Amino acid sequence: MKKNQGMSIDDKRMCIDPSHPEVSIQRQCELIGLNRSSWYYQASPAQECPENLNLMHLIDKQYTRTPFYGSRKVTAWLNDQGYPVNRKRIQRLMRLMGIQTVGSKLGTSLRNKEYKVYPYLLNGVDVVRPNQVLSTDITYCPMPQGFMYLVAIIDWYSRYVVSWELSNTLDADFCIDALNSALEQGEPDIINTDQGCQFTSYDFLAPL
Repeated sequence: MKKNQGMSIDDKRMCIDPSHPEVSIQRQCELIGLNRSSWYYQASPAQECPENLNLMHLIDKQYTRTPFYGSRKVTAWLNDQGYPVNRKRIQRLMRLMGIQTVGSKLGTSLRNKEYKVYPYLLNGVDVVRPNQVLSTDITYCPMPQGFMYLVAIIDWYSRYVVSWELSNTLDADFCIDALNSALEQGEPDIINTDQGCQFTSYDFLAPL
């Protein structure tokens, strides 16, 4: 296992043989030290029917223009564009996409109330050097045949993307992979996240 610690996630993915006659994918991931979601995302983007994927694409474009729109206004806008959809459907798709309107906490930022809430450490802090503050968040990523979730960790000072991962689910595994990759490159003073359950989970906080 020590030999595997220096391997990148991409190298570990290449070691997995999905057609192995005796060792399951799950067991191979355990042996190589790879979270299953980090392998599965390559072949299994999350799926919705083509109509919903088109709606999600339209929602994503409109959200970029008007991030203050909630599900009610998005539904009204889609109806005006000739898409007779109801609000309940749009609420589900927006939650699935992890979209947050201004002043709300939907989708990717849902907090598990059992997890500890940490204080905000950046009030009055001047960010003056690399690796002083890292920040991370999750976003929805449309794909040709489905969609994925992208987590990225950036350096606040340089805006450099320190690490990133993709997943077809909103579990914490891909966030933990991104965090471990970032920490391999250096130890920051502060890591800033929202209160989403992925970032307040025990497994995510353990290396911090």
